[in-house]
Amino acid sequence: MLYIGRDAKTEEPIYIDASRSRAVLICGKRGSGKSYTLGVIVEELFELADTLIVIIDTMGIFHTMALPNIQQEKELWSWGIGAKGFPIKLLVPGEPEVRYGSHEVIAELNRRGIYIEPFRLNPGDLSPDGWCEFLELSINEVMGIALYRAAQALSRKRKKFFILSELIDQIAQDSRSPERTKEALINRLEWAIDIDIFSTSYQELWEVFDLQAINVIDLSVLDPSRYGLRSLILAVLARDLFNKRAIARRKEELNISSDLPKVWLAIDEAHQFAPAGRSALSKDALIRWVKEGRQPGLSVALASQQPAAIDNEIISQCDIILSHKLTNVEDIQAVNKLSQDYMATELRTLIRSLNRRGEAVLVDDEREQVNMVQIRPRRSHHGGGESK
Repeated sequence: MLYIGRDAKTEEPIYIDASRSRAVLICGKRGSGKSYTLGVIVEELFELADTLIVIIDTMGIFHTMALPNIQQEKELWSWGIGAKGFPIKLLVPGEPEVRYGSHEVIAELNRRGIYIEPFRLNPGDLSPDGWCEFLELSINEVMGIALYRAAQALSRKRKKFFILSELIDQIAQDSRSPERTKEALINRLEWAIDIDIFSTSYQELWEVFDLQAINVIDLSVLDPSRYGLRSLILAVLARDLFNKRAIARRKEELNISSDLPKVWLAIDEAHQFAPAGRSALSKDALIRWVKEGRQPGLSVALASQQPAAIDNEIISQCDIILSHKLTNVEDIQAVNKLSQDYMATELRTLIRSLNRRGEAVLVDDEREQVNMVQIRPRRSHHGGGESK
């Protein structure tokens, strides 16, 4: 059970049942506490046995969970809990010192007890059509056909693993493609080498994670709109974890031990990865995760200040809603669509009644229960406050 706060009226403790897979939507306008609440849930998840926790961090704020929340220590005591820092493994796409621009930053993060490691994708973890999608090429046109053919040939030959220089060589040796087509493709793949998110040595993607830590993938070092790199990373990761957990689940059903436990994926600014009305590399993977993830033991917590910007196939599958204050009409309407027959009052009415920071409406569809909740203070330091 995840202890997230108190009932705003009765002050009874409020819990979320995490004994089975859940899909959680946390929303609220800027400054209302959505990222803070996501951190509360992650703190509680860390106390569960045999759970892999991965945070997709778009703002670079969750590494601060390594520090205890000294600022709210007295408030924590009044809640019967204490300040605590958590073990953090910080995964950085590319070379950390280059991404952060300073070795002093790395040294200070290390001083805080944060273990930092580069996070890179295996080129073979992208399917041939995934490569075409990433480079925005149609598999029905000349360049897309050449790229698909090269990636498919390497995947078959190397059992998925290859490096980008080998993909370039495969294209260069393609006698069926025009020289100008090959030159254009090679230029794009050389750019893909330069962005430094692809590995030159094979490692199972999930093996980089630490089961004894909160794993934070810092996507804030990548431009959110440039080439869809953030979305690409989440797409590959979500598909890989889904497939690996499906295999692990089959083993568990046959009383065979497996290496990968149940997974909780926490995504901040989730509207970036499953946008309504337009495509994103990660969108289909996330839709599958929320629709089919229950059986293999996959859970997700999505936080967004723009719930109306998230694809409806995603939010309609969420069985836990935690809504902080919303003022945008479209966002209120999007959340209000999740109102259920067992609710005495529509969600929009409850959301508009929220006054205090950290207060939220909780809808638990499994229990068919609605509460006005005061979210408990964080045990670890929250990095999402404004600069002073």
